[in-house]
Amino acid sequence: MSVTVCLGAQWGDEGKGKLVDILAQDSQLCCRAQGGNNAGHTIVSNGVTYDFHILPSGLINPRCVNVIGSGCVVHVPSFFKELETLEKHGLNTENRIFISDRAHVVFDVHQMVDGLEEVELGGSFIGTTKKGIGPTYSTKMTRSGLRMCDIFDEEVFEKKLRRLALGYQKRFGDLLKYDADEEIAKYKEYRPKLANYIVDQVPLLESAKANKSKILVEGANAIMLDVDYGTYPFVTSSNTGLGGVLTGLTLGWRSLTEVVGVVKAYTTRVGSGPFPTEQLNATGDRLQKTGGEVGVTTGRKRRCGWLDLVLLKHSHAVNDYTSLNLTKLDVLDGFPELQIATKYRLPDGTETTYFPADPEVLAKVEPVYETLEGWDKKTTGATSWYDLPVQARKYVEFVEGFVGVRVKWIGVGPAREHMIVRA
Repeated sequence: MSVTVCLGAQWGDEGKGKLVDILAQDSQLCCRAQGGNNAGHTIVSNGVTYDFHILPSGLINPRCVNVIGSGCVVHVPSFFKELETLEKHGLNTENRIFISDRAHVVFDVHQMVDGLEEVELGGSFIGTTKKGIGPTYSTKMTRSGLRMCDIFDEEVFEKKLRRLALGYQKRFGDLLKYDADEEIAKYKEYRPKLANYIVDQVPLLESAKANKSKILVEGANAIMLDVDYGTYPFVTSSNTGLGGVLTGLTLGWRSLTEVVGVVKAYTTRVGSGPFPTEQLNATGDRLQKTGGEVGVTTGRKRRCGWLDLVLLKHSHAVNDYTSLNLTKLDVLDGFPELQIATKYRLPDGTETTYFPADPEVLAKVEPVYETLEGWDKKTTGATSWYDLPVQARKYVEFVEGFVGVRVKWIGVGPAREHMIVRA
């Protein structure tokens, strides 16, 4: 048995989906450990573009079973809508997608509250996707949330949902336009359909381990959005790193064979929060346009900047990667020079290679850059390491040398075949 974990090494949108798609071709089980439908993975397979949110990307492989783990939060209407979209693309998902009965339920009221809480924050808004993720994890931690298993006891379900709604109504009053009876009625329709997808994750994963199955874990969001190690409070509400994998899925640390950090060849983020290497100039515009940097889930333009190795070193310190997947190297084609941040100059003039916890300090740091030579030759279509221009290889080697982790995969385009695998 082997377990490979693919994790976002920056602020998300690194292109994890493509590597997951490639690795899932040889996996029997693909799992999501945390997050909800605030995630977004785009995969191009056989000329078809698929957008995944709550569903694991392993569904593209018809031989791969997929699990939404206990650490996830699930908005049931969005789950069914996403399934329907995949089926319209010709994917048969029957008996290949399951949800842990311990996963928490995202209700419409959570999504409404998500928007109201952003209004409360005013100028300090987080930049949430308004998918109800934060409020659902909040109710999970205050032990007032509902899990998937609660849906099937109708009396308990209605009692708990009304109590949840009442708490929010006391807080927000007339601002909250929510009808609990309406949502309860929807679940009368969902309940029989949903029963086919709910499973006890513990014996399922125990059986997979006993059968020595190849298991793939698909990270959602990324480490810089981790509630503990990201740019708090401008983060999501779950543990997006290796810690979240171990608590959200019952695999156990001894099962892990590889932890892959997926990192874009430059840096992007969606939403609010400090971003030291952001380029609010023609460089940022070029990266955004060439890279097609628009959020899969939000439709928002992504903020863009140079590669930040201080951030990546922090990411590795938290997740302990065994290898890296550098994506979108082709977006850097044609730049005469490329900059990579290797230090931060702090407000007091001192320099550091560590990532500050304080967002106020982080907002004021000045990146210290190394300048590398660019390349004119297109990298799209390259199929091997030595097909890449020498300057591109030096760029990759610079990243490896600084972080201390080998770059095993290099993405040079959107399709599955646009991936160089280094021996």
